[in-house]
Amino acid sequence: MWELVVVLIVGLVVLGPERLPVAIRTVSRWIKSAKSLANAVKAEVSEELRVHELHENLKKAEQQNLQDLTPELKNSLTELQQAAQSVTHSYKKPPTEPSDNQQTDEKK
Repeated sequence: MWELVVVLIVGLVVLGPERLPVAIRTVSRWIKSAKSLANAVKAEVSEELRVHELHENLKKAEQQNLQDLTPELKNSLTELQQAAQSVTHSYKKPPTEPSDNQQTDEKK
């Protein structure tokens, strides 16, 4: 607590009362952006670790010929299958329906 008071007093003396609030806002923005960057890196690393773990579990499942799997391996395999299905479903094109102009042309 006392360290903050000393820093504020030194900042007041060095920067003056006009520029100190602007400097505090700038520093707080830097801290917020550093925190958000750290959170993004943390999320990315945890996602990579999860993918690596799933990959290792898939290797173990393949080595066991997908039989007599532990519940952890079964869950990983199920999660991978669902992810694969969601990817293939997103790339399937829905059947195209003829537009109104095409339907009227066909009737003529």
